[in-house]
Amino acid sequence: MTAILLAAGSARRFGSQKLLARLADGRMVVEAAAHNMRSTGEEVIAVCARKDQVARVLQDSGCRVVINSRAHEGMGTSIACGVQASADAAHWLIALGDMPFIQPGTMSAVRAALDKEMEIVIPTFGKHRGHPVAFSAAFGADLSALCGDMGARSVIAAHPGCVRLLETGDAGILADIDTPADLVEVDKIRARHDDVSARAGGS
Repeated sequence: MTAILLAAGSARRFGSQKLLARLADGRMVVEAAAHNMRSTGEEVIAVCARKDQVARVLQDSGCRVVINSRAHEGMGTSIACGVQASADAAHWLIALGDMPFIQPGTMSAVRAALDKEMEIVIPTFGKHRGHPVAFSAAFGADLSALCGDMGARSVIAAHPGCVRLLETGDAGILADIDTPADLVEVDKIRARHDDVSARAGGS
């Protein structure tokens, strides 16, 4: 299996390069995301938009960096770029560089759950789907052809019978960093999610 970390976003909503923002423990967002993904023991391909500080941080974190010259066209092109750079992989585990709170054990669990020739494994928390998502090699051609900003959702939607949901207790699978206010501990994210779920259930 090859792990692909998507780190080519523009971070417009954050106001600066969010992947280089510091978490409470002092690590950069993308540094923590890379560490969690590398905990699987797999090669990690980090897809970046250019050879900049984000790319240097990821390279220093042990990732193989590839540059997506079409990053401005959307996340789909970055997934395609990563898959094309590892065309001989048996499977792919795809995660986002702005999701630093995913527990390493969750990464490994999603990876281990992919045990069929044609399967997609998606982790869930509180019945909500999150990341990372694992794809078997059968979807290589579909992933390599992606474009636009829908990510791999079109591939998932086209193969509903191949989707396996893996329930986790990890709120980090839903926690991406979009604004400076999102730079909080996962316990706060979990509390916010539980509060939203409780209010929805009581309505």
